[in-house]
Amino acid sequence: MNRDPHPRRWQILGVLCLSLFVVMVDNTILNVAIPSLLKDLDATTSDVQWVIDAYSLVFAGLLITAGSLGDRHGRRRAMLIGFVLFGAGSLLAAFAANPAQLVATRALMGVGGALLMPGTLSIMAQVFGPDERAKAFAIWGATSMVGLAAGPTLGGFLLEHFWWGSVFLVNVPVTAAAVAGLLILVPESRGPRRRPDVPGAVLSTAGMAALVWAIISGPQHGWTDARTVAAAASGCAALGLFVFWQHRNPEPMLDLGLLRRRAFSGAATMIAMFGFALAGVMFALTQLLQLVLGYGPLKAGLALLPVAVAAAAGNGLGASLEARFGARPALVGGFGVLGAGLAVLGLTDPRDGYAVLAVALVVVGFGAGLGSPAAYATLMSAVPPEEAGVSSAVNDAGQELGTALGVAVLGSVVSAAYARALPDSAPAAARHSLGEALAAGDPGLADAAKDAFAHALSVGSLAASGVMLATALFAALVLRSAPAPAGGAEPEKLLESA
Repeated sequence: MNRDPHPRRWQILGVLCLSLFVVMVDNTILNVAIPSLLKDLDATTSDVQWVIDAYSLVFAGLLITAGSLGDRHGRRRAMLIGFVLFGAGSLLAAFAANPAQLVATRALMGVGGALLMPGTLSIMAQVFGPDERAKAFAIWGATSMVGLAAGPTLGGFLLEHFWWGSVFLVNVPVTAAAVAGLLILVPESRGPRRRPDVPGAVLSTAGMAALVWAIISGPQHGWTDARTVAAAASGCAALGLFVFWQHRNPEPMLDLGLLRRRAFSGAATMIAMFGFALAGVMFALTQLLQLVLGYGPLKAGLALLPVAVAAAAGNGLGASLEARFGARPALVGGFGVLGAGLAVLGLTDPRDGYAVLAVALVVVGFGAGLGSPAAYATLMSAVPPEEAGVSSAVNDAGQELGTALGVAVLGSVVSAAYARALPDSAPAAARHSLGEALAAGDPGLADAAKDAFAHALSVGSLAASGVMLATALFAALVLRSAPAPAGGAEPEKLLESA
């Protein structure tokens, strides 16, 4: 049964997009602050890695539990608590005196992010009717892309004028505005009250955290290292036990029937593959802009803005395409264009100038904007309203895993291609990273290393292109008409073919 749309749904969407924006910006703003952290906090590379990973581990680990808590006790309430923790963590992080304090505050921000993220999609599913949902998801998707691209730009601007703590302090006023908007505009919603599923919460948290840690540590320690293998095995075992327990538990925190719905599981898979391809390439691209082309943090951030602008344009067209022809053409077309854009990026020589690179970035952004709203709309349309929070959390968890895998796996591909492309005479230290090669102070080695990294980015981009073209094929073959779930929002309309 469809609910009437909320009369203030567009204002509510603005608040939810602001909530999403602050989280997405925080995912990328820290990357440009790494050199300052190394210097001002006397931090090691390992310390900085933990500053980044602490957020990801806690965020990914708690997502399913947090989504379930929002369904049970109130999605707006969960978002409010999440923002209080996220804002407090940001304020404390800005004035951290040493790396250990910064790691702890980033973990606190991860708890807050896990509580607030599932609510954005689930509340949207509550306040919008089926006829407007695609447009709302398009705006939400555009906000996500703008946030990702704006992070390095905003971080570069702040670092050029203030100290490294400003990249965290900027979250505080935005958080305050989001809390005010939630209190004034956003209605409370929840699913049926169930008994707390403590074993399920423990198993899902431990499993996701261990799996993400294995993915993150794989490139650093080696994929066959005992620690990596043990963490991956532990994570898979815990998640396997979680599935077993959810099947046995009469009041599970996650209805496993959702995973058997082709619309839900198929859309979640596509969103994870989207995160895999985009995150891995963007991570390497920021290094190319700064270390190969010599851009400063602000200029490097501005260089990525074509992705966000093109994504916003693609989102509008994607919503119209979905409304007229169904989700599948938007998914196939969008992810196909994204794959083509990544292929163009892979064939681009940085020495051709920024204009050529910008064309590739426009195609990448347009394809991402065209396909992603249909994926989110398809996923949420397959979900009954009472399961919206935990279902959104499953999507967020899959996207987080995909993003972590993208950075780790495609990062390993880029690193291996870079090492192979260096001349045989290059010292061993130079093969570890482009940064170490440049630090050697040898102009000839620096030129060879820059060329090797540009080649490696091409290899990584072409690999990501293959992933997205496979995703487009997956969308064409897997997503077909499906029966509507009880209380759902007519997924058969969203899944019809052209």
